[in-house]
Amino acid sequence: MIRKIIVVLTLFMSVISFAQKNNASAYSFFGIGDKNNANTVEQISMGGVGVSLGETFRLNFSNPASLSSLNFTTYTLAIENINLTAKDGVNSEKGASTYLSYIAMGVPLGKNAGLSFGLLPNTSVGYSLTSNVLDSSDEISEATLYEGEGGTNKVFLGVGFKVFKGFSVGLQGNYIFGDVENSILYQHRDVALGTKYETKSNVKGLALTGGFQYKRKITDKFDLYLGANFDLESDTDADDEEYIYSVSLATIPRDTIMTVQSDGVIKSPLKTSLGVGFGKDNKWFAGVDYSFQDAIELQGSINNNYSKVAYDKYSKISIGGFYTPKFNSINSYWERVTYRAGMKLEKTGLMVNGSGIGNDFTAIDDFGISFGVGLPVSNQLSNLNLGFEFGKRGEITKGLIEENYFNFRVSFSLNDKWFKKREIF
Repeated sequence: MIRKIIVVLTLFMSVISFAQKNNASAYSFFGIGDKNNANTVEQISMGGVGVSLGETFRLNFSNPASLSSLNFTTYTLAIENINLTAKDGVNSEKGASTYLSYIAMGVPLGKNAGLSFGLLPNTSVGYSLTSNVLDSSDEISEATLYEGEGGTNKVFLGVGFKVFKGFSVGLQGNYIFGDVENSILYQHRDVALGTKYETKSNVKGLALTGGFQYKRKITDKFDLYLGANFDLESDTDADDEEYIYSVSLATIPRDTIMTVQSDGVIKSPLKTSLGVGFGKDNKWFAGVDYSFQDAIELQGSINNNYSKVAYDKYSKISIGGFYTPKFNSINSYWERVTYRAGMKLEKTGLMVNGSGIGNDFTAIDDFGISFGVGLPVSNQLSNLNLGFEFGKRGEITKGLIEENYFNFRVSFSLNDKWFKKREIF
């Protein structure tokens, strides 16, 4: 068992030190990037449902109270492939990225408690945009290049336990850290040197999550599931640096014009997630989750530089579920396969003024449909999970961009039984 722990911790630490570009969206330009989907592949394949669901051999990132249901030591990791097609009404561009989306481990602590820890991206930045000005001869007279990379990660440690039959509570601590870099390079045709504005932010902070789940048998054929999760109010600090300098045609810095250091804060209000569902253990589940949060606040000189962005209240509704014909079937492999499907409608809270006129802000909403399968590995409870998601974010209006995406995800959920009692025959 000690060897297993060492292998897991070694892999965990190597992932922390591995930088990755995991976004291709123009909307990752704002703030500290796009907020990543903090759910497992299994959950995302059901539209993101999971606040009320606790399972014996799968991790659930939506509610730490679900850890009380864990009966097997579970290792899980996932890879995600994002494909975007961005349209502005005239042009269409494509982008893609592939990255390790999470790695985590859960361990049961007796019959009524469980613990988990892991690493997953929290926000991500990854874009490269060009804006050109043409003269009367339709030749480029001015060019501006917008680029950004980086993001933040989240390391978490959670515990859940049963208070009494059917009722569980959980608590999770999160440490958020990372670096974000953005730059704007301006070049005029008749000027030898260009001008580059660059910002760098080192982000770090702590956050707490708490939740509960309640399960009650209604009939012999189905159970009632209730759950709630609370991401408590938190502040994330950002150490910011701003630079303006001239560059040569090879984008090599020449003369530094300005250097400014400042501090910023990202204030995240309480986020509440509620879930309700019906189902039968290891057979089927259908549920609805609803999340809501007041607008986040970005404070600091860098975050206040962009007058074309504002933040509103966040909300998300998810509907989905799964079906397994017979999870312990001996005769048929396909009866042990789990089939999942769902949909989501998310108001991201991001507001963009694409027209640049007054306070003409437009909400950036996200709609997606997802499905997937869980394929059993050998005769154990381990699974290879495949997930597919189609969706649209933003709209072609007032100078904005519509993004159509197709995401493919694959995860491994491997189960083992630790701390076995020695049996004497």
